[in-house]
Amino acid sequence: MGENVDEYLQQGMYGQKQTKPDERRKFLGSLRERAVIALKQSQVRESKIYSEVEDSLKEHPKAKLLLNGNMKYSYLSKYIQLATKHNVSFTIVTNKEHDAEIGLLLAYDYAIDKEEIYIKKTKTYQTAGLPKQKKKKSLFSKIKNKLLK
Repeated sequence: MGENVDEYLQQGMYGQKQTKPDERRKFLGSLRERAVIALKQSQVRESKIYSEVEDSLKEHPKAKLLLNGNMKYSYLSKYIQLATKHNVSFTIVTNKEHDAEIGLLLAYDYAIDKEEIYIKKTKTYQTAGLPKQKKKKSLFSKIKNKLLK
């Protein structure tokens, strides 16, 4: 009986014991085995939306989109709009003690054990056909040029 009371008091003070707390911090409160797709914070900050995320939202409408609440809302809003468009529920997860590297996670409430969840970061810039921009001269170089003339 004494053990039960002590356990009950511990749960009251610190909350229920969680399995794999380090993994839960890393995966925005979820577990790796439940993840469908993940983006790092730097990928979420990019201006474009990853098509793989949209495809996964279409393919897994029962999953939940978890977004890192330590990031600015302006970065998250495009994915919130995407989740709303595809009727996928989302949650903004904020952990003040730990800032996870992950910025976005699509996950289920149960294990699916998908092997590859991370999207490889690929940057391709369109350069063909674009005019080259002239380099602007600094104020110092303008003054220097006028003095030398």
